[in-house]
Amino acid sequence: MAHQETKSVDTEKIKEMLNQRKGTMKRFLSHCAHCSICAESCFLYMAHNKDPQYMPSYKVIHSLGKLYRKRGKVDRKFLMKIKGMVWRNCVLCGRCYCPIGVPIPSMITFTRNICRSQEVYPQLDETSSESWL
Repeated sequence: MAHQETKSVDTEKIKEMLNQRKGTMKRFLSHCAHCSICAESCFLYMAHNKDPQYMPSYKVIHSLGKLYRKRGKVDRKFLMKIKGMVWRNCVLCGRCYCPIGVPIPSMITFTRNICRSQEVYPQLDETSSESWL
């Protein structure tokens, strides 16, 4: 984990990835009506006493949404912060229902890909102290 926290961030790579899907992802982000219907279908949200950090819309807006707002100009600290949101707080089960049709799992997958491109992902070996459920 120490390696993940010290390596520099390739913001150009992040910008390139964001730009490849900019139109689609920004459209999906803007379509979210903040209705919270997706939350009621998320078993992690329900299992964690309706903690807002487990709401599917919250996870997308506070990870991918912020990546777009910052135009990819983020630091390692930011990526480490959203790592838990997109891995620990979501298992990509696909149950998050959006009445508008926002594909939340694909947006979280895209965010994971961006994090992974910067070598920010869960360390699941014996030496890790990270807990993912």
